[in-house]
Amino acid sequence: MRFLLRLVVTAFALWCAIQLIPGLQYQGGPLGLLGVALAFGIINALVRPVLLLLTCPLVVLTLGLFLFILNGLLLWLTAALSSAVGISFHITSLWAAVLGGLVVGLVSMVLNVFVRDK
Repeated sequence: MRFLLRLVVTAFALWCAIQLIPGLQYQGGPLGLLGVALAFGIINALVRPVLLLLTCPLVVLTLGLFLFILNGLLLWLTAALSSAVGISFHITSLWAAVLGGLVVGLVSMVLNVFVRDK
């Protein structure tokens, strides 16, 4: 049950980013957005740790600011994977992806306060 709730939180965070950032585009229903959220969660679970390890010197050198770029790249990878499986989620530029990653992170952080483990 907790997994489904977090999936809905991520889907809502993605929806907020799509509404706020002009370079993020999604056409479809809520079920497709849940698919994008699932893909984003899987990519964050599998790819993010490897990229963090590989880019650790850049993260340290930029005092953590490179993490914003990394989040944007992961969101861009999610858009590419979603498009490959037929879900209409597109990102037009790297900066839109970085801003979208920032919005998704902030909204998820705020909403996950209410979904804490008990």
